[in-house]
Formats: sequence, C-alpha cells, structure tokens
Amino acid sequence: MLKIGVMTAVLLERLGIGETFRLLGECGFDFVDFSCNALDGSLLNLEKKADPLTGVYDLPFEEIVPLLAPYKEAAARHGVAFGQAHAPFPLYWPGDAARNNYLAAALEKCVSLCGYLDCPYLVVHPAILDDPKEEWRVNMAMYKRLAPALKESGVICCLENLIRTKDGKVYEAVCADPYEACDYIDELNDFAGEKRFAFCFDTGHAMLTGRDVYSALMKLGGRVEALHIHDNDGRTDQHLAPYMGTLDWDRFVMGLRDAGYAGGLSFETHNVLNRFDAELAPEALRLIAATGRLFARRIAE
Repeated sequence: MLKIGVMTAVLLERLGIGETFRLLGECGFDFVDFSCNALDGSLLNLEKKADPLTGVYDLPFEEIVPLLAPYKEAAARHGVAFGQAHAPFPLYWPGDAARNNYLAAALEKCVSLCGYLDCPYLVVHPAILDDPKEEWRVNMAMYKRLAPALKESGVICCLENLIRTKDGKVYEAVCADPYEACDYIDELNDFAGEKRFAFCFDTGHAMLTGRDVYSALMKLGGRVEALHIHDNDGRTDQHLAPYMGTLDWDRFVMGLRDAGYAGGLSFETHNVLNRFDAELAPEALRLIAATGRLFARRIAE
C-alpha cells in the first residue's frame, strides 16, 4: 500500500515542532512534506529585504544542522518520515545576479537538508518567464547547477506543473504541459547521467488549467515520483482536501493506478486548517489521512 503524507505548513507555525509530529503520527500519516521555509521564511520575501545576502541559508551547512536536529528527532520519536520537501520559491529574479547567486547557494543547502533528514525528494519550482526560450535556458542552468549536490546527497529533484494568473484568470505556466515536462525531465537526467530528476504532479494546478488528470498522468508515466494532492473550485488555488472542490478524483486514482505510480500520496491541503476552528484540526487531519488510505486501497485494487 502507498504511504500517506501531508505538508508541515500551518501546523508548525501553530503547534511547534514536537506537537506537530506527535499529532501527525497520531492521525496516521507516514511522512511529511517538509517546507524549507520553516527555517527561513525570508526567502519568500527577498524583494522586501534590504540585504538579501543574509539569513539562515547564508550560514555554512554545518551551522544549519543544529536547527534541523529538533525536526529530525521529533519525527523519529513519533514514527513519521520525511517523504519529500518543498524548496523556497521563487528562485530566480530577472536582472538580479547577486540575488540569484544567493538563491542558488541556498537551494544547494536545501539539497543537503534533505540528505540530513533522509528525505528522498526535493520539489523545486521552475522559474516562470514570459519568453519560453529564455525560460528554458534559465531553468536548465538552475537545475544543471544543482546536479552535483543531488548526486552527493542522494536526493532526487522534482519539477512541478505551475500556473500563472493575469487579470484574475489562471493560465498554464512552465511544465503545465506534460509534453514539455517530459522534455525537461529527460534532458536533465541525460545531463546528470543518472536519474536525479523526476516530477511532482500537482492536482490543483492541473485542475485550474483544465488538464485531465488521467491523461496527464499517463503521458508523464514513471517520471511522476511525488505528488501535491489538493482540490479547488476550478477558479482559485484553494488547497482544499479532496471532495471539497470539483476535481474528478476517480480519474486521478485511475491515472495513478494505470501509470504504475509507486510513490507517496502527499496532501498539500494546508488551507483546510484555516477553514476549520483550530480545535477541529485533528479531525480534519484524520479525514485527510483516511482519504489517502482510500486512494491507496483503490490504486492497489
């Protein structure tokens, strides 16, 4: 049976490290999708920082390890693994070489972070640019620079299908087209000389761009090794639990089954915790875990 996971976002901010992992273990989750922003949220707000070259990820990795140790210890204590991690984003700022070099170094430390936590996958968003040729060039350079760190740490980098919005409308962005995503993964693995790159399929993003999840999963095939599972109303990226929106979950389960998916079922449903009273968080998490077990059982049938 496939293992079940969920994001650490929201929970860590509300409950702290020990209580978060205790609750997730109690609710039946096998692993977490760890947010690298838990260590330094400023990476999401570099445009507001007077000096982008300071922060946790500016430290030598040896000095970051003590900050990670409490997460690793709490997870082990409560029987929860680190199934995947989510790198900070955005990781590219046009025309800002100093910031981009800082982010590239920070990203390499996120790979080392995964190695320390025994986390096999790091999801790294590709850069979204207006010019498709420049977008390909920038992303290839970013991911290829990461290849040595991935090999050293034994980590696989996952690209993700992204969206962009303009004037209130959602459009496809980089890797939303499964054919383009395949080109990225195959080119990068050819460069690495081994499998160091795979794909994280985001159900909510596929829904917003009108992609049929079954068809997309069948085209991506074995390249999909991680998931961001969440639902929405087809108009905004709500990050709800399955069956709270309009995605066809039978098609999703069938796609994973027919594509031979063997990874974890990771739920990116943090906004559910903002929809319910804080006292209902355990019940909401148990429902998400139960949904994962339902999907796992049906995929195995």
